[in-house]
Amino acid sequence: MAAAQGSSSSPDVDAQLNVIQAHQEKAARLPPIEEVRTLLHHSLRGFLSTFSQKHEGYPSGSMVDFACDAYGSPILALSNLALHTKDLLANPKCSLLVAKDPDDRTDLVITVHGDALPVAESNMEAIRTAYMARHPDAFWVDFGDFQFLRLEPKVIRYVSGVATALLRSGEFSNEEFRAAKVDPIYQFSKPITSHMNKDHAEDTKLIVQHSTSVPVEFAYMLDVDSLGFNVKAGYQGKTFKLRIPFTRRATERKDVKTLIIEMLQAAQSQAQAS
Repeated sequence: MAAAQGSSSSPDVDAQLNVIQAHQEKAARLPPIEEVRTLLHHSLRGFLSTFSQKHEGYPSGSMVDFACDAYGSPILALSNLALHTKDLLANPKCSLLVAKDPDDRTDLVITVHGDALPVAESNMEAIRTAYMARHPDAFWVDFGDFQFLRLEPKVIRYVSGVATALLRSGEFSNEEFRAAKVDPIYQFSKPITSHMNKDHAEDTKLIVQHSTSVPVEFAYMLDVDSLGFNVKAGYQGKTFKLRIPFTRRATERKDVKTLIIEMLQAAQSQAQAS
């Protein structure tokens, strides 16, 4: 459960917090390695840490754009003039931190530890294609002072739920990570959530109330995957991120619509019976 924001709790709010926590603990979600692989695959930007050459003995941080290759390894397109490029060419050991929600430290945070190595000429076309698919306006990658580096992971760490009762953390080897799958439904999150938040906000709220048994005041859909969706919801001046599981796995985009309609109908039936 994400940390709640708002005024001090009343007994009623505390009771609802317990209900929410119980719901969150049993709500179906992707296995951690698939969730991490999926988020990294669909992310565009992260914080790169290198060993500084200019300030020896100290780490250096910078924000960089990236894409992932077919195995989940981050691809960097860096200028030879940049300090972080000089750092990496001298010492390839680095880390890349990616936050699902930079404004919420309790949400999923991924750190890839590894070596940033130049891309072989034989792989250059595939690497460039993968990078441009995620950054289609990055015309500057063809400038003479730019080169591609691929971050070869050694360890992929994750943490979520910091400072909450639902702390999750762990790490994966590169071999485990390469074998993990990218969730096929997550790629449709933007059009689905945009439509739901614009045209069906009240329906989302009703579904969340039915799923969690908490009379939330609003529910804003954040993203969708094969097993359910995540929302930001409000109750008694507090804001929570909640996991709403589907009744069964979605295997293609049209399944999401079917499942949401079924969940809405169940919520409406319960509301009418109350």
